[in-house]
Amino acid sequence: MLYTQVKGRKVVSTGTAETVGRVADLVIDPRSHTVVAVTVRGSGHGDTVLWSDITAFGTDAVTVPDGEVLKGANDAVKELSGTAHDVLGKRVLTTDGEQLGSVSDIDFDPQSGAVTVLVLPSGDIAGSRLVGVGPYAAIVHAA
Repeated sequence: MLYTQVKGRKVVSTGTAETVGRVADLVIDPRSHTVVAVTVRGSGHGDTVLWSDITAFGTDAVTVPDGEVLKGANDAVKELSGTAHDVLGKRVLTTDGEQLGSVSDIDFDPQSGAVTVLVLPSGDIAGSRLVGVGPYAAIVHAA
């Protein structure tokens, strides 16, 4: 599933069938190469839902048990959040210093949250190569 396709997707409670917000962003942990949380806008409960609290990540909506799983970000999620850690649009450098281009999208597994591919205009990079994301660039292992 592509990152750009999930932004704005409804977050729906399976308990009440009500929309509790919309996906604003994905929080990615480059060390584990996974989506660890989803930030939500338009929620009256909080702004973050941990990946482990998501019931399903479907083509039409993200489902959660109820609005109570939306909370403020914990310290680990806060450390990985914010514009300095946004992957989309970041230039990509290898650990050898080679510039590969900029990230135009991210493909992830909607079941596990695993980042499978960094999509660049010059060609895809396996998500398992991701080392870190900072304010200047996303770093990947050299091929």
